[in-house]
Amino acid sequence: MSSTVSYWILNSTRNSIATLQGGRRLYSRYVSNRNKLKWRLFSRVPPTLNSSPCGGFTLCKAYRHTSTEEDDFHLQLSPEQINEVLRAGESAHKILDLESRVPNSVLRFESNQLAANSPVEDRRGVASCLQTNGLMFGIFDGHGGHACAQAVSERLFYYVAVSLMSHQTLEHMEGAMESMKPLLPILHWLKHPGDSIYKDVTSVHLDHLRVYWQELLDLHTEMGLSIEEALMYSFQRLDSDISLEIQAPLEDEVTRNLSLQVAFSGATACMAHVDGIHLHVANAGDCRAILGVQEDNGMWSCLPLTRDHNAWNQAELSRLKREHPESEDRTIIMEDRLLGVLIPCRAFGDVQLKWSKELQRSVLERGFNTEALNIYQFTPPHYYTPPYLTAEPEVTYHRLRPQDKFLVLASDGLWDMLSNEDVVRLVVGHLTEADQHKTDLAQRPTNLGLMQSLLLQRKASGLHEADQNAATRLIRHAIGNNEYGEMEAERLAAMLTLPEDLARMYRDDITVTVVYFNSESIGAYYKGG
Repeated sequence: MSSTVSYWILNSTRNSIATLQGGRRLYSRYVSNRNKLKWRLFSRVPPTLNSSPCGGFTLCKAYRHTSTEEDDFHLQLSPEQINEVLRAGESAHKILDLESRVPNSVLRFESNQLAANSPVEDRRGVASCLQTNGLMFGIFDGHGGHACAQAVSERLFYYVAVSLMSHQTLEHMEGAMESMKPLLPILHWLKHPGDSIYKDVTSVHLDHLRVYWQELLDLHTEMGLSIEEALMYSFQRLDSDISLEIQAPLEDEVTRNLSLQVAFSGATACMAHVDGIHLHVANAGDCRAILGVQEDNGMWSCLPLTRDHNAWNQAELSRLKREHPESEDRTIIMEDRLLGVLIPCRAFGDVQLKWSKELQRSVLERGFNTEALNIYQFTPPHYYTPPYLTAEPEVTYHRLRPQDKFLVLASDGLWDMLSNEDVVRLVVGHLTEADQHKTDLAQRPTNLGLMQSLLLQRKASGLHEADQNAATRLIRHAIGNNEYGEMEAERLAAMLTLPEDLARMYRDDITVTVVYFNSESIGAYYKGG
């Protein structure tokens, strides 16, 4: 392995970053105009250098180091070890037809995640609605810690599912609660590696969900909300509950501390709801969703379904200026950040940008050990007319067509490295290789000796085994491609062996879900089948 890459990484770090270590936090004096870290002052890690993408993962001690001394920094990952790291977070599921007479519009999905933060701050979720129709897919990108992304990934789908329930189903749910009988199952979760649930606060979350469905009952809508309404209300209601839960008196210390961490950290979210040919995408922040489309002539194109909510979005900038006095026009966005500190302009949590200064003080003065909980108390300059941040999503509807082949949802860690068109091209390449492999197996007679010979040739030439998961392929290219879009094995190995305390300086957590559509069943909808 060449030492040039490691030398460049270490020296660029030493020359660019001066750090202050205080307690359990790591702050940076270095501020780059292209810094992609979401919270400038709330983060515990140095900023990302966008021009130097890299990879990271929580590795076993044999591979991962915390020292920045060159003598202790070795790049010794074999191709097999690289694959092991890249594929550790993989998951894939085939979607079974809910009714044999109605084929599902979703064939399968593939997902993966690679960490840069320790612990990883991204979350993902996939679930089917059991009392209504539809599949839900979500990507949740945390910042200032993982607590908010964890909570949103566990709770948002329940709010959406309840919003879509009929009046009769909600009455059944309320009756079960009043008589202390088991509730109807709401969701069927398709789990990913590393999924977990905060069991200690489940009852608190259920109480707030119940209050929400009681309010829906008061609306007396027989068929429930529309999907667009359900997504809009669910995002905002969950964010409101996250804010209220820490304001309410809580006796249990674990629940109280966790609620504070959830409220004072933040998360952007992008989720899709698929029901037959109806695709709705709700986005708040800078995660992204795109469609891969193949036209009748065989040409591929990309159809964006979301817009990033940040300072580079002129519509978002105009919205912020409309919502605040003209005297704040020059201070709402500073150095391409909301109030100079946060890149996304929409997010869950982050009550530092939503509450008044007085409310923040009153909550934090209740005896919390903010240092132990990694809660950094800071009010941005020019903080006059909160709230500055919202979790209101932008909802897009798309009627699926047979030419819509796949949907990619991912956190901004992927989009920082690859363009929309790059992502579509890589997924198409993945599908093409998979089809070619199937054709080769079907046409070539089974010969174990020949197969072993081909494998040995591939290993000798340094070629890695083809990824079976499209999300893995995307992550591999995101951290391994050079500026010309070419995969470099040395670069990939170097980025995966960065120490924990350096990895976040070069890239973000990356979480990807690729959803494949069933063109035949979608076509059948249009034919009345």
